[in-house]
Amino acid sequence: MTAEDIWPPRERWVGIWLLVVCALVLAMILVGGATRLTDSGLSITEWNFMKHLAPPLTAEGWAEEFALYQRTTEYQLQNRGMSLAEFQSIYWWEWGHRFLGQVIGFAFLLPALFFFFTGRLRGRFRVTLLLFALGALQGAIGWWMVTSGLFDRLDVLPVRLAIHLGMAFVILALALWVALGALGWPAIPGKLGAPRWAPFVLMGLIFVQVMFGALLAGSDGGKAYADWPTIGGEWIPSSAFGLENWWANFTEEHATQHLLHRTTGYLVALVAVLLGLIALGFGAGAARWLGAAVGGLALMQAALGIQTVISVSPLGLSLVHQAGAAILWMAATLCAYAAVESYRHRK
Repeated sequence: MTAEDIWPPRERWVGIWLLVVCALVLAMILVGGATRLTDSGLSITEWNFMKHLAPPLTAEGWAEEFALYQRTTEYQLQNRGMSLAEFQSIYWWEWGHRFLGQVIGFAFLLPALFFFFTGRLRGRFRVTLLLFALGALQGAIGWWMVTSGLFDRLDVLPVRLAIHLGMAFVILALALWVALGALGWPAIPGKLGAPRWAPFVLMGLIFVQVMFGALLAGSDGGKAYADWPTIGGEWIPSSAFGLENWWANFTEEHATQHLLHRTTGYLVALVAVLLGLIALGFGAGAARWLGAAVGGLALMQAALGIQTVISVSPLGLSLVHQAGAAILWMAATLCAYAAVESYRHRK
């Protein structure tokens, strides 16, 4: 076995394929966000791959799905009296979310088998097989999340929602990282100017910020406070961390959730801007401009977050904000990859 077998320089088509997977995962994150924000996630009460491969095609099929939904706590306590047309409007979001997940599965598995048996998934590129396992796990997590809200609650457990979203971000970063290696990008990484671990610190902060955002959205807390920079007229809400159950402050207490989500957002913006300024001042090549781009994107994302708050979290703006988080996450991944490649080329 040669060094090239372990660390093959590039596989262009593998890289293109994984970029397509990244685009599909990004779309999945947005459709999933819309499914949650429209309270559509519990409209399909079964996990039946073959049954839900296509939506109901007959009046009897729609009646059966509606009857199953009418057994849920959400219908009994929140949506009693909902018409079939209203049910269909939420059903389509959940069905689309599941269908897109199936599309991603096939879009990953079939090319992966082809590349594997033609010898293109060599050495480091075989980590793509882990992506399929993570994708299967993500499907199981999604159903685990749905079951938490069918009969005992009005909504799914926010923690399970956060885990589901977090796994999507992990898959997105891993697929992008391997794609960059397969494409041999960047050809000349340059230098970041900052320590190579700095982008990873930023990625960690972004991930925590996304988790706090998921807990906030999962508990319907986004509209609880519509003022900024204060929260309910207070810089530090008096009700923050006020619940006796310490963990419930993170999952149920909206003032705490706003405080954490906003504070972490400020920290993300600060670290990203510092990284960008250092890159502009001391960096070179691709790494320099990636560092600057991350700083700019973080400021844009912070502005989007503020506008979302003061606009009382409308659906469209909330989805743009979620897309911004995913794009910032991808940009930080690019920056981290360029920093690692810069260090590797200097050795």
